[in-house]
Amino acid sequence: MTTKWNNTVFNIVFWLAYFLYAWLTMASIYNEYQRYLINAAVLVPITASAAVFTVHFLFRVLYQRNRKILFWTGLFLSMFVFILIRRSFNYFYTYPLYYPEALETMSFWFLPKLIIEGVNIYLFVGLYSMFYFIKAWYDQERLSHTLKQEKAEAELKLLKSQVQPHFIFNTLNNIYSYAVQKNEKTADLILQLSSFLSYGLYESKPELVPLQKEIDVIRSYIELERIRYGDRLDASINVFDNVDQTLISPLLLLPLVENSFKHGFTSSIDKCWIRLDISCSREELVVKIENSIGEEQEKSESDNGGLGLMNLRRRLEILYPSKHEFRTKIVKDSFLAVLKIKIKRHG
Repeated sequence: MTTKWNNTVFNIVFWLAYFLYAWLTMASIYNEYQRYLINAAVLVPITASAAVFTVHFLFRVLYQRNRKILFWTGLFLSMFVFILIRRSFNYFYTYPLYYPEALETMSFWFLPKLIIEGVNIYLFVGLYSMFYFIKAWYDQERLSHTLKQEKAEAELKLLKSQVQPHFIFNTLNNIYSYAVQKNEKTADLILQLSSFLSYGLYESKPELVPLQKEIDVIRSYIELERIRYGDRLDASINVFDNVDQTLISPLLLLPLVENSFKHGFTSSIDKCWIRLDISCSREELVVKIENSIGEEQEKSESDNGGLGLMNLRRRLEILYPSKHEFRTKIVKDSFLAVLKIKIKRHG
């Protein structure tokens, strides 16, 4: 509806401007406003009809559908018809009233006059076509940008939603094991899960959230996982700079921690460890996370990590295009991930 309205406004403005030009320029020179008003009222619709027919039928219906022979045939025939219509008005109306002597010196089919009539029509047809196609190109680019943005937002929501099921599954396993044991900490675990769900469903909806909130969520996540691993787990989170004014996309760092627990820790490892280092300068946030891996993981784990890290890479491409760097590397007995992004500060 908006495109149709814009096209209508464009046509009204263009042809109104041409009408005023055809009427007032000559009328102001010769001071014959009524004569040139009639002249513009007849000749402008002829030119407008030629332009609309050429662009909206010949080009859009025939040429763009690869019906080139019909297009060129229709173009030459329509040019002949519109030139004759304009020539008829001038020869049978304008000449008898204002140039009667011209009827004695030239015929209706006088070639130079027919060429002039054609130039007068198709000069403005060409101008209309140029403006129309520039506008159509601009509208198409804007539509393409909107569709790409909507597609990216939809994809981002899908990728973001894939973070939560893994997290909920792991947490429910922890709660289940404590419930079976009738451990008194079960209620506390349920409360922590409730806060996680609240963050995932409500607090993480904004485009950006405070980094400190993400860190708090990660701390809680690790504590929940610590129940499963007990004394086998050695976890540390180190924040080296003030992050109070730092904003990031929600649930962006959690996949890094999830990946450590999902792919890095197995029952074959006596001691599991994870270290998260966060540093924040004025323009860049650097997150380093390293975790222990067993021999089987060292042999099979690829540098790209699991599905969670693949989703994270795609989210980074959408959220921080050309503004991030994400690398993973397997070193001796450990998996290292380094994320650098341009940050936004509030306040």
